[in-house]
Amino acid sequence: MHRSLSRLRRISSRAVPVAAILATTTLLASCVTNEEQGNPDGWEPVVPAEVPELAALVPDDIAAKGHLTMGTNPPFAPFEFKDSQGNIIGMEVDMGRALAGVLGLDLRPVEQDFAMILPAVSSGTIDFGGSGFTDTDERRENYDFVNSLYAGIQWAQQPGDNIDPDNACGLTVAVQRTTVSETDDVRPKSQECIEEGKEPIEVLAYDTSDNAATALVLGRADAFSADSPITAWAIERSDGRMETTGEIFQAAPYGFAVNKNSELGYALAQAMQHLIDTGAYTEVLAQWNITDGLLDRALINEEPVPAAEDYLAPAQ
Repeated sequence: MHRSLSRLRRISSRAVPVAAILATTTLLASCVTNEEQGNPDGWEPVVPAEVPELAALVPDDIAAKGHLTMGTNPPFAPFEFKDSQGNIIGMEVDMGRALAGVLGLDLRPVEQDFAMILPAVSSGTIDFGGSGFTDTDERRENYDFVNSLYAGIQWAQQPGDNIDPDNACGLTVAVQRTTVSETDDVRPKSQECIEEGKEPIEVLAYDTSDNAATALVLGRADAFSADSPITAWAIERSDGRMETTGEIFQAAPYGFAVNKNSELGYALAQAMQHLIDTGAYTEVLAQWNITDGLLDRALINEEPVPAAEDYLAPAQ
């Protein structure tokens, strides 16, 4: 039934005059795009005051330069994307800036290819990475993650549809290319459909999440699969043309990547605890419509922050 629904949408779109299609496409795309927009309505910077005893934890070389460099890869709204002036903004930028403020530092986001961020952390080219990193066992072999929140996969549909993420054989689903929604969610589900003798899921993979969300809005796809904060952001921007369907699943921690057992990792974790205790942490996330999966205490690799003598690497 949903397969037929998708086909009907495509047929009806072709019947509309070309000028109307172009106007509609421009209007709808602007609702969910990661570009040519700024911070959310009512946004205000969250800039905590320096906490001297926490600033004292910052490594000497970083304290001397007075700022933290954070490698990031926009667009991945609401975590990071560019406004119409080309500035990198987003939830992780705001959180990184708040953490830096507690430590008496400024934040300087550095745009990089996603695959180069962790190697840059290792080499010391940047101080830490903040680009929607999922804190995984594989990544923990070489890096620590100062956790920021828990998020999972959340599907969206057009209002009034009845899409079941667990029964999606024969549907068309839009995703951002190479994200867990493609590699760990939709394509494995499609393979299960084939193994059960059912129609596979048609996967529409796009370079950015905003293009994938727009595919749903325009009726090119029956559903959109993305990380839950990404889906929430797209829905908020869609002017009522999208809604969630199903529950959040495959929940996992996100975090800022640092070198293992580093002084900076310990300092950032202590700063995160300060943000949680003072409410600044919740304030930052709420401005980006993130109200689920919040932490109630600072974590490194999903574990409570240990004492400094138990965490920091032995002096070389």
